[in-house]
Amino acid sequence: MKIVSLLPSATEIVYALGLGEDLVGVTDECDFPPDAVTKPVVSRSALPQGRPMSSREIDAVVRQRVEGDGALYVLDRDLLRRERPDVILTQDLCRVCAVPSGEVQRALDELGLPDAKVISLDPNTLDEVIDQLELVGKQLDRTDRGVELATTMRSRVEKVRETARRLPTIGVFCLEWAEPPFAAGHWVPEMVEAAGATNLVGAKGESSRTVTYREIRDANPEVIVFMPCGYYLEEAEEEAERTFQHPELADTPAARNGNVFAVDATSFFSRPGPRIVDGLEILAWAVHPEAYAEPPSGTIARIK
Repeated sequence: MKIVSLLPSATEIVYALGLGEDLVGVTDECDFPPDAVTKPVVSRSALPQGRPMSSREIDAVVRQRVEGDGALYVLDRDLLRRERPDVILTQDLCRVCAVPSGEVQRALDELGLPDAKVISLDPNTLDEVIDQLELVGKQLDRTDRGVELATTMRSRVEKVRETARRLPTIGVFCLEWAEPPFAAGHWVPEMVEAAGATNLVGAKGESSRTVTYREIRDANPEVIVFMPCGYYLEEAEEEAERTFQHPELADTPAARNGNVFAVDATSFFSRPGPRIVDGLEILAWAVHPEAYAEPPSGTIARIK
């Protein structure tokens, strides 16, 4: 079976199912496991490359392209024609995150590849993220392995929840983007609740949304976790140092008490794949460090 993955989380799922050798195309952002970077790239970002851009600059470029119906990704149609994949994994949850399934289907029709199966992975909650392992496993003839992976993930989630039940509930705000500020949505609020906290501002199962710094301050978060979508830890730390100089963020209980954290969002929060449970365990430690094991180095850093 020839598989093409158009989003990093799907690539991680394919490898977790033991089908890495069947991957004939990935995106330029697929970097885990390390073998993924050896695969042919079938989808690349269409955003300007070169000098690093601030979060505000990135947001402006993305909005301009989306509003102008410009492409955010470029498909290598020659590679698709040559490889003739049996299955293509993509998503429709977020146009910014990957090539939408409708665009993929149009490309396949134009290339004369009507038999390729396009599977759209669109989880909105933590449970749905885990359910994907079973769904993709069934679609790729790895049903037993998919069930095994999902069962292990659910067990780890329940272990976090069991510990949280005996802990005090505190208010947590997860900041998904700095300029403009976004409150994290989709599966993140459920992760916060599983870690024994009250999720502030964002809503479970709903899209991330823009907020104001005053709105964040008025929510009085006791812990703030900065998880900018697409940022690794070092990049998130650098952005956080600038972001949390804002007076209304600095005036939150989290900032005053030294409970602001930056995380490797790309690896453990932005990608709805097998490592999302690692993200939950990282988040649980940030909320209740007295009750959970300290995460591995390079996954989280205290900012203030």
